[in-house]
Amino acid sequence: MKQTLRDLAEKLGCRLLGDNSVTVARVSSLESAHAESIVFVEDAKHLDAALASRAAAIIAGDFAGAPLIASFAMSGPHKPILIASQPRLAFARAAKLLRDPQNRESDIHPSSIVPPSTHFGNSVSVGPRAVLGRDVRIGEGTTVGAGCIVGDHVEIGAHCRLDAHVIVYSGTSLGDRVVVQAGAVLGSEGFGYVRDSDTGRYEQFPQVGTLVIEDDVEIGANATVDRGALDETRIRRGTKIDNLVHVGHNVQIGQDVVIAAQTGLSGSAVVEDNVVIGGQVGIADHVRIEAGAILGAQSGIPTKKVIRGKGVVFWGTPARPIREYLKELAFLSRAARKERQ
Repeated sequence: MKQTLRDLAEKLGCRLLGDNSVTVARVSSLESAHAESIVFVEDAKHLDAALASRAAAIIAGDFAGAPLIASFAMSGPHKPILIASQPRLAFARAAKLLRDPQNRESDIHPSSIVPPSTHFGNSVSVGPRAVLGRDVRIGEGTTVGAGCIVGDHVEIGAHCRLDAHVIVYSGTSLGDRVVVQAGAVLGSEGFGYVRDSDTGRYEQFPQVGTLVIEDDVEIGANATVDRGALDETRIRRGTKIDNLVHVGHNVQIGQDVVIAAQTGLSGSAVVEDNVVIGGQVGIADHVRIEAGAILGAQSGIPTKKVIRGKGVVFWGTPARPIREYLKELAFLSRAARKERQ
């Protein structure tokens, strides 16, 4: 969707230098830019390359302010520049503004199954062969992709996006602006069993709780999030979950948490705000990861362990502060060399 730089600068809160009537239609890298592209640079050393690119406009940091612009003015016309304190963030927001259609009309595909009890907001789209259960509520501007299955009494907020073949079980609620990529499963039964000591057989513990996903959460392709056993699983505002992540029953995830691919969180784990979890991390049951901790890739957190340390990187199995872990590796390396001698 095309936007004039005047409108784009206003929406992004940027200062615009140059022709405000120029229109842009997409974001691009410097290498792939064309006449309707906008690009970004985060430091002065790349500004000349951006100016020499085929892009229509540039998003740059404060370094591209008055001193540099004055020198460009002396050498003739230059590309318009949007000045942002965080150019990468402004570029990401520009991408969303250029991608999202405005004033979209409702589009309910005739092959979808939509019961009369469904409650729609304005401008809702439901794709081919999607199936909605009874008393589903879907907010304004939300898109339900092809082949999605949404269970009874599910609530989905405004401006959400469910890509193809997402499954949302009954007892799940999604806030506003939630993105769920293809193949994800939300609200499935958790892995909880009780062993009969007489027979040695396992019987399922009740999995009758709920799943609550708050505003601005994004969930990657083929991720799975279980509902609570008796109470709820909750993912709080702004958390971003990569592809192929599993979140077990009763897990509580705080705000603005980032979880990379192939990580697994066992039942009743608690992850507090602003935690960063690398790829292939294994988190056992009843673990607590306190606010701001960083778990390196392939770390392992044993049952009931508490990880504490804002801004501290933890690594290894069992996970410990990375400095401690590296010291242990160095000691083992020295010991191995002595053994070989």
